[in-house]
Amino acid sequence: MSSEEETFRRLVVELRILEGTAEALQSRINLVNAALTELRVANMTLEGLEKEEKEMPLVVPIGGDSYIEATLRSTDKIIVGVGAGVAIEKTVKEAKENIGNRISDLEKTRMSLQQQFDQVVDRIGGHRAQLEEITGKLSREQAKSVRKT
Repeated sequence: MSSEEETFRRLVVELRILEGTAEALQSRINLVNAALTELRVANMTLEGLEKEEKEMPLVVPIGGDSYIEATLRSTDKIIVGVGAGVAIEKTVKEAKENIGNRISDLEKTRMSLQQQFDQVVDRIGGHRAQLEEITGKLSREQAKSVRKT
C-alpha cells in the first residue's frame, strides 16, 4: 500500500469523525437557540406584565396547544425556575435580571459553539480538498499502471 493510499484512508476516517463532531455541535447550537428563544419570550412577557393592571384577563398556555382563561391577581412576585426542577419566588425586577443573565450566558455559549463549529467546518473543507488531490493522484497512477499492462 502506498503512502498516498494510507493518507487517503486516514483522511477518510478523520473526515467521518469531523462530520460527526460538526453534527453534534450543530445539535447543541440548535438547543441553545431554542433555550434563548424561550428566555426572550419570557423576558418580553415580564415586560408586558409590568404594564398590566390587576384583574386583567389572560389566556395561559397549559401545553399541547391548549389554553385556559385566567385573571392576573398580582405582578409583584414571579415564580422563576432556577434549575433541577426548582423554582423560587422573585420580584419582577429580580426575575428579569435572572433571565437577562441566563440569556447572556447562553449567548456566550452559542458564540463558543459557533466558533468550534466553524473551525470543524474549515477542517472538513481542508480534508476534502486533500482527498480530492490524493484521489486525482491515485487515479493517474492507476491509469499509468493499466497502460503498462
